[in-house]
Amino acid sequence: MGRLSGKIAIITGAARGMGESHARTFVREGARVVLTDLRGEAGRALQQELGDSAVFIEHDATDLVQWAKVVEQAEATFGPVDVLVNNAGILGAMAKTADLTEQDYLAVCAVNQHSVFYGMRAVLPSMLRAGHGSIVNISSIAGLAANYGFPSLAYVASKFAVRGMTKATAVEYGPHNIRVNSVHPGFIQTPMMVEATNEEGGDALSLIPLGRIADPQEVSNLVLFLASDESSYITGSEHVVDAGMLAQ
Repeated sequence: MGRLSGKIAIITGAARGMGESHARTFVREGARVVLTDLRGEAGRALQQELGDSAVFIEHDATDLVQWAKVVEQAEATFGPVDVLVNNAGILGAMAKTADLTEQDYLAVCAVNQHSVFYGMRAVLPSMLRAGHGSIVNISSIAGLAANYGFPSLAYVASKFAVRGMTKATAVEYGPHNIRVNSVHPGFIQTPMMVEATNEEGGDALSLIPLGRIADPQEVSNLVLFLASDESSYITGSEHVVDAGMLAQ
């Protein structure tokens, strides 16, 4: 316990799924957390449950102006931001490239890719003032390989982009003691994964060497490590949580 004592974090997409798990883990480990999500009712309920260590902001992560307000409120409520977890994401339309509309492509990139840039851009001045920071960008195994069928070109492209942006920012801000890493989950038991596999109708378990779908906490354990000082010499790296899927 207390692995994040004294740290102040922002977590996007925090109202459900992996984001909710990250938020619960961070508060349990001593952090004070700003939760953001478009799901206002669920976000406020989670804030109430987590108590004084959490504050919820209804926030569109694709809006740069709203990002400035999130960081401003985080600093006013708790202080300079130590940790950012860019967790918000969508799967988008399950269409092949020739059938993918421009609108659907841009909608996925706005959430999965552009919001990561906006979040890093907004929080870096706060981390520079603090003299340190850890940014954890949630990508996907689809940001490392595109051979699992259901993600569209838009999803794969956006998740590959997160990996590249992570590395570029890590190199730029390493001299300022700000670390940036990406996390690449496989199949995790979240509402988004359930919606995707149900729509496709495939057998996800047949793709997983360990033979099971992960609990969100198994991703949160890694995010916690990367957010904490335990990972002080790790930056610019991709970290896979996929039960061996990419080993095949």
